Amino acid sequence: MVEKRTLNRIKSVLADKDKTNLWLAEKLGKNKSTISKWCTNDQQPTLETLFDIAEALEVNVCELLVGRKKN
Repeated sequence: MVEKRTLNRIKSVLADKDKTNLWLAEKLGKNKSTISKWCTNDQQPTLETLFDIAEALEVNVCELLVGRKKN
């Protein structure tokens, strides 16, 4: 079985900001199932959409991404 990679922190940042998937869906004009897929890392938003998410949540876009550890 292939391990699913966590690439974004959208779910965590939503929780930190006391916001819901539905709130983000309405704010961005997206379907709530799309937001859910982003939050579970089943799909990833486009780079442009990632900036829109950051703006809606009033965070730097870097806060929405998972960093890689350097060996």
